[in-house]
Amino acid sequence: MSAKQGARERFNGAQDDLIALSHRIHAHPELGFEEEKASAWLCDALDEAGFAVEKGICGLPTAFWARVGSGALHIGICAEYDCLPEIGHACGHNIIAASAIGAAMAAGKVADEVGLTISVMGTPAEEVGNASGKILMLERGGFDGLHAAMMVHPAPMDMLQAKIIAASMFDVHCTGKESHASAFPELGVNAADALTIAQMAIGLLRQHIRATDRIHGIVTHGGAAPNVVPAHTSARYIVRSETLDQLNELRPRVYRCFEAGGLATGAKVEITGGDKPYAEMHHDADMAALYRANSEALGRPFPDLGEAGKRPTGSTDMGNVSRAIPSIHPMIGINSLPAVNHQPEFTAHCVTADADKALIDGALAMAWTCIDMAANAEVRERLMASR
Repeated sequence: MSAKQGARERFNGAQDDLIALSHRIHAHPELGFEEEKASAWLCDALDEAGFAVEKGICGLPTAFWARVGSGALHIGICAEYDCLPEIGHACGHNIIAASAIGAAMAAGKVADEVGLTISVMGTPAEEVGNASGKILMLERGGFDGLHAAMMVHPAPMDMLQAKIIAASMFDVHCTGKESHASAFPELGVNAADALTIAQMAIGLLRQHIRATDRIHGIVTHGGAAPNVVPAHTSARYIVRSETLDQLNELRPRVYRCFEAGGLATGAKVEITGGDKPYAEMHHDADMAALYRANSEALGRPFPDLGEAGKRPTGSTDMGNVSRAIPSIHPMIGINSLPAVNHQPEFTAHCVTADADKALIDGALAMAWTCIDMAANAEVRERLMASR
């Protein structure tokens, strides 16, 4: 029996449990850094599969790693398991988590035979947009010793090297002065007006930014009552650019829009966060080619998406991992159109038969890619020399 056949046999034995785990995580959505159930369920499954599991790594209670094998080439498979507010697993992190441990179980079956060490990296809080799980784990040594990393992410269709751009999320707090909005408005300082002016300034700024830049946000608090001049308002915004360098050029310009709101109204403006942004994704070409071949062997080709394939798909802290070690982050289709990521309809699609098939194919493609990375002498030596 070949190594890939052995990996598939191991996965087949766990397949039903992995699908059930994906559905269980989906049914119990948890926000970033609060994924206590999902983290525990994943660790329990890995422990039962014979992995050495360590919980609460890098000072993060819901982060973990689980390791199997003792080969020279050490590959990390990243699991994400947080949800979005109100709309749950609208980005399919339940599939990401289950496919990650499925891939690790399958590759782990033959790890020593082919010269691999496999680690599942339990990475919380991908959706938080700043100072996320992977970023903090990178800073605290959580990825030390890995030669490469990978994960698959659900999407409407399969994409091998999606265009993933840099992003920075921050909070804005405006402080003014309360007053009776009708009797004594001249005594108030309107913090809501400060946000309104900032939003107008951002709208005007959009004419003068790159076509690939993105600025978007929400007002998280707009005041307490309509007859009280708002003294405390807040907003949460995300700024995105193709690269971290471009992001560092754009972000101060957006900050000045908020500062203009404070200057015009007399409100005090404080900006917090934005200090640990997500980087653009650098897909490793060799790893991507191996993954492509394995995906196609499973009957899952990558369509030519034309111009649609060149537009930004979003941002992830996996980009930060890719700047530290060779990585891939292919998108795996769940046949959801017209529903797309971050819509409630996409949430519903993440526990369909198509989603379960994506879990299976993604896990096997990753497991086989790990095996090929160990078997290909040129790729193996390059990856091991990079650390």
